[in-house]
Amino acid sequence: MRIALINSKQDTAGVTIRHHLETLLAAGGRWPLAERHELAFCEVAGRLIHQDRIDEEVDADLILFISRHASVHPTPALTVHVTGNYETADLGGEPGRLAPAAPAWMHAILGNLAARAPEGYRVSYEVTHHGPTELSTPSLFVEIGSSAIEWADPAAGRAVAESILAAEPQETINLLGFGGTHYAVRQTGIALSSRGAFGHIVPTRQIGAIDPDLLRAMQEASGAVAAYIDRKSLSKDEAGRVERMLDDAGLLLLSESEIREASGLAWTTYLRVRSLAEEIAPGSRVRIHDLKGEGNPAAVRIVPDLIEETIKSDRPGFLNGLDRLPVAHLSSGSAGVLSTFIGFESASSRLARDITTLCVKLLLICENAVIDGDHLVLRKVRFDPEKARRHGVPKGPLFAMLAGGKAVEFEGRRITPDAVQTTSVKRIHIPGLERYI
Repeated sequence: MRIALINSKQDTAGVTIRHHLETLLAAGGRWPLAERHELAFCEVAGRLIHQDRIDEEVDADLILFISRHASVHPTPALTVHVTGNYETADLGGEPGRLAPAAPAWMHAILGNLAARAPEGYRVSYEVTHHGPTELSTPSLFVEIGSSAIEWADPAAGRAVAESILAAEPQETINLLGFGGTHYAVRQTGIALSSRGAFGHIVPTRQIGAIDPDLLRAMQEASGAVAAYIDRKSLSKDEAGRVERMLDDAGLLLLSESEIREASGLAWTTYLRVRSLAEEIAPGSRVRIHDLKGEGNPAAVRIVPDLIEETIKSDRPGFLNGLDRLPVAHLSSGSAGVLSTFIGFESASSRLARDITTLCVKLLLICENAVIDGDHLVLRKVRFDPEKARRHGVPKGPLFAMLAGGKAVEFEGRRITPDAVQTTSVKRIHIPGLERYI
């Protein structure tokens, strides 16, 4: 593709970055951007924020504006963002207009900046702001901030130049972001730890400007397939209003953990996993463990009593064990972990064996369990409050001691734990149980 790198003569940071780009390219190093794409440098006299329709003058499929970032609270920073105005156009562009974003490119460059930033520099997205807005070509700003000292810093200029030249966009999950500060802290963290790539991001202070038409423009300009709401930064009413608009627009809302879990799967496969989960248990929550890549999702059913007893016995151990398996588990309200799991059809039989084996091993370790043919027999000894009361023991600290396995003295009598215990036996039928031991 053809990529235009545009800077302004009056912008010290842009000039610094361009110098390092040209120096690195002249040195003859192997840079993905130069090897795979056609690069063209363009320098303008005016400010970049006023370069509406510059894509009519440059022949490019992508525009990278290299620029400075200024702040009323100067701090060393390297940032990326797309341009647009949710409300008024105080810094270029047109009111209520958004430029086409390049989420995968911003994601790639952001990751490179995080790896190369000089000590003391913060790396982040910025929310959508300023012009130009009147562009048909996808674009992004890559900036050095936030004072004249940093704009001319050769270490920062080289770090940004290397981050641009090393950019290799991968398959991303293109997202819209709602809420947070100007520096989009939560969205930055998500992007740096997942395939979640943000296009347009709305800060909390401008959330009231978003209406269905502007939301639709954000989605189209970002190529977004889902959205993320920074709920801690919004009121319940604000978050609810955005959520309803997303639902009306048919745009999937993902939590931070869901974005990270989805990052291991091809997006179409992830959607099929969610669809299958809805068929199995409408309204259920899906948690993806080590299920990765592409495949045809299939339901994997395990003996319900086996899952129930394993969760009672060692829920953390069970969930940790699932983290090593190509599986997604479902949970629904008070039911906890459901006994139907999701894996790939091609490996469903193996997955069923592995989950069953995990359960059996945990129960043999954590419970008084024995194998009897095709039955796992659980013998449970529990403190029985009613028996304790029949022995005259008052509810309170003595109950706790007996429940903890300690004998107590009461009214001259010694009462042992076994005197106030009840034993129950549960038999779980597991066909071919010997294969799971």
